[in-house]
Amino acid sequence: MITSSSLDPRAPLVLDIRELGRRPGSQRKVTRTVPAPTGLGIEVLRVPEGSQVEIDLRLEAVMEGVLVTGSAVVGLEGECVRCLEPITDDVEVGFQELFVYQDQGSHRGGDAASADPEDDETSRLEGDLLDLEPLLRDAVVLALPFQPLCEDDCPGLCTECGARLADDPDHAHEAAIDPRWGRLQELQQGDD
Repeated sequence: MITSSSLDPRAPLVLDIRELGRRPGSQRKVTRTVPAPTGLGIEVLRVPEGSQVEIDLRLEAVMEGVLVTGSAVVGLEGECVRCLEPITDDVEVGFQELFVYQDQGSHRGGDAASADPEDDETSRLEGDLLDLEPLLRDAVVLALPFQPLCEDDCPGLCTECGARLADDPDHAHEAAIDPRWGRLQELQQGDD
C-alpha cells in the first residue's frame, strides 16, 4: 500500500523512519544540525531564522508508532523587557512525543467521523515520515521566559527620561510639583 504524504522528505525537520520498520523495540539515534524555521520564539525573544539548531534524537518503534525523545540547542536573540538592551543566549530544550501510525485509529474500532476529539492533538506519522517542526516549536516556546531580562535584578529605565538605570544607579530627578501648588511656589520664590 502506497500512501501519499504532504511532507517533503528533503525538509530538514522531516525524518524518514523506514529503517525502524514496525518492529517494537528497534531504535535509531539521529544527530543533526538544521536551520531554524521561521517564527520560532515569542515577540521579545526568538531564534533567528536560519540559525543553527543542533538536534539529538532517539527514535524508538513501539506498538502504536514511533516514540521520539531528544533535545535541541538553539541560539536566542531578543531584548530585555525592562531596559530594552539586546539579549543573546543559548538554550537547550528537551522533548518527547509519540507519533502514531496513520492506520492506528482504525484499530480502535472507530471511524474518522466518530473519533475522539483528543485525537486532534495526537501527532501522526505521514507514511514513513514524521515532522519535528511542531514538536521543536512547542518545546522552544514553552522553555522561553515570558518576560526575558538582561540580568535578574535589571532596574529598567527611568520613567521620566528613559535613562537606563543600570548605567547610572544614582540617577534622580527633582520631585515634581503638583500644578495645583505651582502658584504657591511662585509666591515663595518672589519672597527670596
